[in-house]
Amino acid sequence: MSRIKSLAVGNGDMFYIRHGSDSFTIIDCDLNAENADRIIAELKAASADKQISRFICTHPDEDHFGGIHLLDDAMPIVNFYVVENQAIKDDVTESFKRYCALRDSEKTFFLKQGCTRKWLNQSDDARGGAGIHVLWPNTENEYFKDALASCNAGESFNNTSAVIRYSLQDGASVMWHGDLETEFMESIVDDIQLTKTTIVFAAHHGRQSGKIPDS
Repeated sequence: MSRIKSLAVGNGDMFYIRHGSDSFTIIDCDLNAENADRIIAELKAASADKQISRFICTHPDEDHFGGIHLLDDAMPIVNFYVVENQAIKDDVTESFKRYCALRDSEKTFFLKQGCTRKWLNQSDDARGGAGIHVLWPNTENEYFKDALASCNAGESFNNTSAVIRYSLQDGASVMWHGDLETEFMESIVDDIQLTKTTIVFAAHHGRQSGKIPDS
């Protein structure tokens, strides 16, 4: 049996999936001095019997990788998943330094529409896939290219967010949209294939600016 948990981290995002397979996935984080010890202790307990662990950062915004240095020090991140970028920041925090170090390391796998990887969404004789599929970004899409250019210029990061879907065979499914903004989602609606999903976490923390289009 798998378990998905949304962790209370104030204005940020943080989730984990304790898979029915031999995998453990963390999606985003926003740790600080007040919550880090408690949350990291829970993550360690929840992942203790799993051999494969991964961290997925939907996009390079502080409220989605805050405190990643605390997490990486306590539970070394060996599989780091991000949308390929060269984001820059005016405020270079310890979290951003560690994000960049991980992003630019051999630990990183770049997320893009339809990507496949052993144990992320492919099985072998050793273990089953984790059931995680990447629906976005299409790195050839012109709207995405504009969003990436804005990100790499240090102007705006939300619309480089990955769209991630986790599903169980004959079971529930869950989707994450990071901080995609409504206008951007409307512009890419013909270039993303969305399947009916049991739970969809609201984009952009449920703000009106991240309202998912009806289409």
